[in-house]
Amino acid sequence: MSKIYPSAAQPARLYESVCDDILKRIDRGEWDELGKLPSIRELAQELGVHRLTVFKAYQLLKQSGKTYVKDKSGYYLNTGSLPSDLTAMPAVHSHIQQNPLSDIQRVPVVYQFSQALLDPNLLPNQYLSAYVKQAFDLYPKVLGTYAPVQGDAELREAMTEYLATQHRLSLTPGELLITSGAQQALDLLAKTLLKPRDVVLVERPTYGAAMDIFRSYGAQLASVDIHPHGYDLEQVARLMKERKPRFFYLNPTFHNPTGYTVSAEQRKRLVELAAEHRCLLVEDDAFHDIYFKQPPPPPLFAYDTEGYVAYIRSFSKYIAPGLRIAAVAARQPVVGNLLTAKSLADNGTPLLNQKIFLLLFFSDRMQRHLEKLRIALHVRMSIMEEALSGTGLSWTKPAGGLNLWIKLPDGIKAGPLLAKGIEQSLTFVPGTICDPLAEFDDRIRLSYSYANENQLRDGVRLLAGLLRSLA
Repeated sequence: MSKIYPSAAQPARLYESVCDDILKRIDRGEWDELGKLPSIRELAQELGVHRLTVFKAYQLLKQSGKTYVKDKSGYYLNTGSLPSDLTAMPAVHSHIQQNPLSDIQRVPVVYQFSQALLDPNLLPNQYLSAYVKQAFDLYPKVLGTYAPVQGDAELREAMTEYLATQHRLSLTPGELLITSGAQQALDLLAKTLLKPRDVVLVERPTYGAAMDIFRSYGAQLASVDIHPHGYDLEQVARLMKERKPRFFYLNPTFHNPTGYTVSAEQRKRLVELAAEHRCLLVEDDAFHDIYFKQPPPPPLFAYDTEGYVAYIRSFSKYIAPGLRIAAVAARQPVVGNLLTAKSLADNGTPLLNQKIFLLLFFSDRMQRHLEKLRIALHVRMSIMEEALSGTGLSWTKPAGGLNLWIKLPDGIKAGPLLAKGIEQSLTFVPGTICDPLAEFDDRIRLSYSYANENQLRDGVRLLAGLLRSLA
């Protein structure tokens, strides 16, 4: 390839242009099946730029998770482990992404503490079938048509009224998009908002799969520490000013993984900071109804008057995981861009799922069931806490949600503990997966929602034995 960068280009930004070119060539699958990139010297000669420019470009790729370095060997595509029959296919090879959380959750085990998901036995299974039948009775042609891309109009109308009544959210059905779960909502937001090297603020710790999504679009992550009392708002303001992030992804209600809940006062101030620094807040609210005593404060969206909050409300964790229903509330132009991306992704969430959810969630029966569900989950959390006492582990009791964020005893690391756990048919989420800096190897997330009460007691007893073996 001849020189593609004129010498008049500004040196301070030239490495970014090189980085863009490398990303395009990665997408085209130009490099070999081993994923090795050209050496800095080779690529500098090929592109007609200084070696330091290529070095800076490779460093950007490394920071975004696209590449990694082998000592004395060079830079490689960060593709993860691939099946042998795929490694000879460069086009496939260059698009493989990583999701360590999903890898752990797919391991078949008896003691499943890695799933922040409801035990199916806690769902109202006895009458779910009645709503499926009702959906076909009321909408006999439901299988014969697509849903509108933005979501079923009847569901969006009901959801708008519900959010206004329950959470003081002021919005119209046109400002609501129905997605196939919160994860799709995050992917659509990342797809429409991010370009390579954009900065995204995330909490530390945070939801691991969200970081994987943002990195897959080439984002650089900057972390905001979260504590039992919330955030250091001076840190937030400084990062917004200095790093100019595209958005701040946050989970302020029964936070995943810590269980912390941010106060109403901080929520108001966060919205003010977002408007001041023109930074969108992406609020992920997956556990809002799972409180044990007092309902949490209203979502950030309730305090927003200028369009600086996109609110993701998911119901997959505790209503009907098989339906995969979530809603995104956002102002224009964000919701319009999401609508376009949604049309390209799947042309609309399945209509039958939306109609069943409409009938199920807004029924008096389901709202009464939520009260029982909160009690049942509170009991399970108490069982896990009681079983954990005396193990040398420590944690902060959450006011809701599905997880405990556990501090391991000194000298015990999450990785070796997980390896031993899998051998004994037990899984959890290591803290490194939740950390944008890949540290927190002295922390683990234990979910008490998926295992039944006997499995909670037996599994924690097994975990305590594993801890003793590593002490």
